[in-house]
Amino acid sequence: MGKDKNPRRVADNEAMAKTRMLRTSPQKLNLVAGMIRGKKVDRALTDLTFSNKRIAADVKKCLQSAIANAENNHNLDVDDLIVAEAYVGKNLTMKRGRPRARGRFGKIIKPFSELTILVRQVEEQA
Repeated sequence: MGKDKNPRRVADNEAMAKTRMLRTSPQKLNLVAGMIRGKKVDRALTDLTFSNKRIAADVKKCLQSAIANAENNHNLDVDDLIVAEAYVGKNLTMKRGRPRARGRFGKIIKPFSELTILVRQVEEQA
């Protein structure tokens, strides 16, 4: 008597990838995630490759993982994939400090974020 298989969290024509502990603020990460929302995956990969944002390399890695999940785990066609959703969440915040003048303490906050990318297979309209 084994356990039942977990139900899928996404639809049959979708695949997902999640990256946790990205060392940037959610606000900055959301700017990069907004660049790729709703685009075809090849166009999104191109945009991330030539982006000047530092975190774009990590977003590209997460998108490539979502594409690989779609292809290998769910047998979806890579040419028909779009970035259906790309959303950002908060993660932990490291709190550091720096001594300042007159006995004060300057607070330094180092936020972390997490990124979820959902790709969906859509049929081409002829």
